Amino acid sequence: MRIVFMGTPDFSVPCLRALLEHGDEVVGVFTQPDKPKGRGYQMIPTPVKKEALSHGLDVYQPTSLRKGEDAESAMETLRSLAPDLIVVVAYGQILPQSVLDLPKYGCVNVHASLLPKYRGAAPIQRVILDGETETGVTTMQMAAGLDTGDMLIRAATRIDPNETANELHDRLSEMGAKTLCETVDAIAAGSITPEVQDDALSCYAKMITKDMSVLDFSKPAAVIHNTIRGISGTAFLNGKRIKFHRSELTEQTADAAQAGVLVDAASLVIACGDGHCIRITELQAEGGKRLRTADFLRGNKLEQGMQFTSSNQ
Repeated sequence: MRIVFMGTPDFSVPCLRALLEHGDEVVGVFTQPDKPKGRGYQMIPTPVKKEALSHGLDVYQPTSLRKGEDAESAMETLRSLAPDLIVVVAYGQILPQSVLDLPKYGCVNVHASLLPKYRGAAPIQRVILDGETETGVTTMQMAAGLDTGDMLIRAATRIDPNETANELHDRLSEMGAKTLCETVDAIAAGSITPEVQDDALSCYAKMITKDMSVLDFSKPAAVIHNTIRGISGTAFLNGKRIKFHRSELTEQTADAAQAGVLVDAASLVIACGDGHCIRITELQAEGGKRLRTADFLRGNKLEQGMQFTSSNQ
């Protein structure tokens, strides 16, 4: 089967690699344009571009598939590649109907949630922020709407109570690759039965914003914990910003009025607004390195009764 692959970030790479190992004919790869990065503003290729070039694949980087000369040129390229199927994994551009209609088998997307739940841009972070205990990946036949196409194959997995979004990201990217290959096989065999999504069961995973990481310890401990493992958390101690990377819930309790107060300096346990506590296991001082709590405490003297706040006021 002739396949055009469209993807950009690290999440997409296992899917591209799996297609190649699976023996499918990847005739071209579309990815976002290189972006400047660092002090020297050096142009950095996307992870998918790096992977594609390492396999000698042709790479195309149009700024848009929907309008302008770039879009017209991209459409000509797609027609010349004559794909049977277009596979889209976190590409970062909306495909026009002309592209969706081009391949014999249409366009298939790998989405990092159990659709119809968590459509949208940030499903991995959102399931953790919401305290979900299960998620997965879904392959779907792409349609004009945002993640609204008919579902092809769904694969579920449990979320560990202390699992971070980065860890879940890596697991789901590998699950997505496996599920994609199963989907391609089923499409080729004509054995797949698309399932219409129930819009009544859907929810939208909006983009993550920087302000969401600011911790308000007057909230329940579970909310604080899910924020830290979903997007990391920030708070202030004596006017300096502290970033929390990992945490765990404890059996320890405290007066709800002590929210944000360090109730156990030796193991960095902080009281939360529901009377429960959270233990910080990895953190980072402003301008410092990410450290495990024991290493952090060797260089930073903390005392019981200190209070973490959401601002440096």
